This record gives sequence, structure tokens and C-alpha cells, in this order.
Amino acid sequence: MSAVAPQEENISKARVLTDIESGRFESLTTEEILTFAVKNYHPRLALSCSFGAPEGMVILDMLHNIEPTSRVFVLDTGRLHQASYDLMDRIRERYGKRIEVIFPESGAVQEMVNAKGMNLFYESVANRKLCCRVRKVEPLNRYLADLDAWVSGLRRDQNVTRTDTGKVEIDHVHGDIVKFNPIADWTHEQVLQYVAANDIPTNRLHKRGYASVGCDPCSRAVEPGEDPRAGRWWWENPETKECGIHVEDESGGSGI
Repeated sequence: MSAVAPQEENISKARVLTDIESGRFESLTTEEILTFAVKNYHPRLALSCSFGAPEGMVILDMLHNIEPTSRVFVLDTGRLHQASYDLMDRIRERYGKRIEVIFPESGAVQEMVNAKGMNLFYESVANRKLCCRVRKVEPLNRYLADLDAWVSGLRRDQNVTRTDTGKVEIDHVHGDIVKFNPIADWTHEQVLQYVAANDIPTNRLHKRGYASVGCDPCSRAVEPGEDPRAGRWWWENPETKECGIHVEDESGGSGI
């Protein structure tokens, strides 16, 4: 593994922004970016992992190899597949790693389902985004408020909304903390190759045709040759298929 050149501790956001604008990070490998992230931000750095996509498993494995005490968290919406919970336990056993489980505010969930029903997300895009906001976006906002940086498994070819994803970004939605997307330039095939070569545990629903596993009511298997994101919120257009974690809405706030 290539190592990044030593950096000063508590590197300034201005320095990171300069390196982003210069394109420096785009020339670094995944391991180099993660090493930089750990050196400068651990332990106020955490990986966001859904336990429903192999990308998160790849980064979790790499981060653990760099720093065994690296942090990982999951947003438990209360509607996840049982297979995702089972994978969390497999990861705990394999890596001996504590997974930080983040829950939505029970009162907000109760108010939402009492007003709009348990399956409101099927009725309109607005309702689906409301559900994502209550169950995922707002809990994430609270969690990230205590971090200086976070890591995601975004890839540019996952969806039309992600084509401009940088390997390192300033996350303006979450207080201008640093966001690392270390496999932004990977293909799906590269992800699967890493998983196979390193015997990484993944969600068992992938073998049943699920390219991506989110909440149970909002995920389905895809047919061979079908776009992988077709299995998420399949009743919507591709341009709306974001939960709000990785995008801003038109008013400049956190997307919902």
C-alpha cells in the first residue's frame, strides 16, 4: 500500500480546499486517501455504511487494515432488511469492530406515520423524501455534528446524480466538514473484484438479485442487464433517486 506524505496534524479546511481545487486528491489511490483521512481526522472520522451495498464493505475492510479502531456507523431506519442486520453481526465477529447504530427520533417517526400512514412513500415523491428525512437525514445531521470528517462509498457511475462526485469534498450541508469518497472512480466490477479477492462479507440479498439493499419496502431485485439503481425507489424517475444524505435541495439545505 502506498502511503501519503506526512501531513501536519489538524490540517486546515483551507488547505484541504486548496488541494481539492488543485485536483491533488484525484491523483491519489483509495488507500492513500484513506490513510490521509485517518492521519488527519481519526477518531473524529467515521465511515457511513448501509450494510446493503458492497462498496461500504470494501471501504470498511480497507479502513480497518489502516486503523483497526476506525469508526463505522449505520443509520437504522427501523425498516431495514433482516439480511442487513445479520451482516452487521458478521462484521462485528470478523473484525471485532463496534458498529455505531444511529436511530431516528421516535416521536418524529410516530407523528409522520400517524399523519400519513406506514407506507406513505409510495404515494408521492414528497412523501418518500419526508420519510427519508425523518428516518435518515435528520439522524445523520445529528451524528455528523460531532465529527470533523466522514467517509462514504459513493461511486460516480452509480446514478446520474453522482457523476460529479469528488474523491474529497467539503460537505457544506453538514457544517463544512470534510467528506471522503475514496472509491468515487471505481467501477462496479472493481468493487466485486476486491470483495472476491479479500473474501469480504456482503449482504446475502445480492445473490437474490439485489444490487443495492436499502429499506425493505424501497428495495427490490433487478433483472439481468437492468440498471443497478432500478431496484431503489423503482416507482420514481432516476433524477429523484436520492434519500438526501448526499445531496442538497434547491434551497441550499439538506436534501430530503
